[in-house]
Amino acid sequence: MTGRAATRDEKLVAWVLWALAFAALWSTEAAVGFTRDESVYFAAAEGYSSWFRLLVRAPAQAFTDSAIVRAWDYNHEHPVLMKTLFGLSHLLFHDGLGLRDALAFRIPAFAMAALVPALCFLFGSALYGRAAGLFAALSFLLVPRQYFNAELACFDMPVAAMWLLVVYCFWRALEDTRWGIACGVAFGLALATKHNALFLPFVLTPFALWRAWTVSDGVPEARVRLGRFVGLFAAVAVLYGLLVVALGGGEAFQKKFLLLSPHTLFFVGLAVGSVWLLRDLAPVSAPVTRALVPVAAMAVLGPVLFYLHWPYLWHAPVDRTAWYLAFHATHNHYAWFYLGTLMRGPPFPLTYVLVKTALTVPTSLFAPMVTGFLALVGRALLSLSARTRDWVRMPTATEALVGVNAVTSILVISHPQVPHFGGVKHWFPSMPFLGILAGAAVARGCFALWEVLKTRRPSLPSFAVTVPVFALLLLPALLALVHVFPYGTAAYSELAGGQAGAATLGMQRQFWSSHVTGVLPWINEHAKPGARIYLHEVNGFSFRDYQRNGMLRPDVRAVNSPFDADIVAYQYHQEFREHEFLTWQAFGTRTPVTGLYLDETPQVIVYQRPDQASAPR
Repeated sequence: MTGRAATRDEKLVAWVLWALAFAALWSTEAAVGFTRDESVYFAAAEGYSSWFRLLVRAPAQAFTDSAIVRAWDYNHEHPVLMKTLFGLSHLLFHDGLGLRDALAFRIPAFAMAALVPALCFLFGSALYGRAAGLFAALSFLLVPRQYFNAELACFDMPVAAMWLLVVYCFWRALEDTRWGIACGVAFGLALATKHNALFLPFVLTPFALWRAWTVSDGVPEARVRLGRFVGLFAAVAVLYGLLVVALGGGEAFQKKFLLLSPHTLFFVGLAVGSVWLLRDLAPVSAPVTRALVPVAAMAVLGPVLFYLHWPYLWHAPVDRTAWYLAFHATHNHYAWFYLGTLMRGPPFPLTYVLVKTALTVPTSLFAPMVTGFLALVGRALLSLSARTRDWVRMPTATEALVGVNAVTSILVISHPQVPHFGGVKHWFPSMPFLGILAGAAVARGCFALWEVLKTRRPSLPSFAVTVPVFALLLLPALLALVHVFPYGTAAYSELAGGQAGAATLGMQRQFWSSHVTGVLPWINEHAKPGARIYLHEVNGFSFRDYQRNGMLRPDVRAVNSPFDADIVAYQYHQEFREHEFLTWQAFGTRTPVTGLYLDETPQVIVYQRPDQASAPR
């Protein structure tokens, strides 16, 4: 398993793919509504940007804990890399250049999401050829739910991009030590994006150690130094464990974790010891050194960058980091409708993630993903037996790296005790790797078909097969994307029977409240001046953002109950059916005045008090 530098042409194609993805997201974002989370992040980003203004005016004051808490305390359940970028982008592009409010927040999200096609192409091209890389790149944003999430100033698509970047840097580090340092930096930035990244060292370290072990075969000096390196990490882990026991448990360990404490000394020892051991190892075996540098870089640079990026941690790093980790370790369970069952708590179905993926990824893309992954697993299994080993090409370690990353997020979320909500976004980090395996399957199929056709037409160029096959597989996904856009959380595949089939199956119609944009034009046209509007599931920040961005009239007022409202826009959720019943009771009617329907399935239903009906404005 060694990395490969991209060629000049591949770098150029990657930049073009990034630019095209960025431009597509920019050009279509205005139609996408504001999810509940996104408007919270808008508000947080504005608060964070106010701290930067204070930093320019009064630097000494800005670094006090009171000033930091005032600006950074809001939404401290998430790291702040992306929210900081959203806020700075808003300062530059909205306050400075006058761009639309929401667009200015979302620009960094576009830039991050556009990394995925570019990196898929580079990684896939190096592993399986340019046709495979190109298919992986083109297919990623054609998945409707992935394109929808790429439009949002949220964290799910950025952390998928960062996960892919860390793995790519790790792979490149095996042929260039500088990429090992880059892997540590990328890991720190991934931690600063979302907590999913905490799993990365557990995925990558076994590959690093296996690589170091295999390339040190026959080099006893390298094996000895590899043992010392592993021993250092093991010793530090044991020392931390003993310290927890000696101090009387985790709470006491946390309270006594100070700048001048054994806790800090152990970390400094790990950092200094890693550098010293790697410097000692480098003259003995460069390949072993290259395999271990990413491990050390992630262990040292990851926590340091995580701390530095987040001002909220500066004055109380241990307690505030502990709160952050505890929040996600004990996250709430939200109700979720799945195959006719309203799931309110664990244990959740073990097959949920697989079924949900099959029912939401366009079938023309899901089938190659499954084919590519099963082909990789099949080759691995056949390679285990001496009787069948000659039938197949044994998977390389790089292919194993891609395969493991293709399932890691899926396996984590599949655990029956892990909260199941949010559609498919929580396992986005798996999707680029499944796309690469899909590209491999499609490229192999194209090559096989080309070989057959060449027997009849020897002059047939390979692109004469590749282009129509690509079109056959990508066009249905594109049509599905166009059909459902901008209502991405309602997207269902051909296997589900589309939106109507998914409703019949008892699947969640939509979530996150952004589909209300489908009825805002009617409300703007028919609401009386100063009308009271209850937008079910739309929080106050989102209501404000619709008004800020000219999507909702500024004179209408938000209320929190159908009984206080003149107009209600009810978002169809099985877990919130009582809100529609309350609306019927409050308005004295069960007849909606309009609604958003996708393939005749209700998404958002609008009711108006009979005595408030008015002629269109």
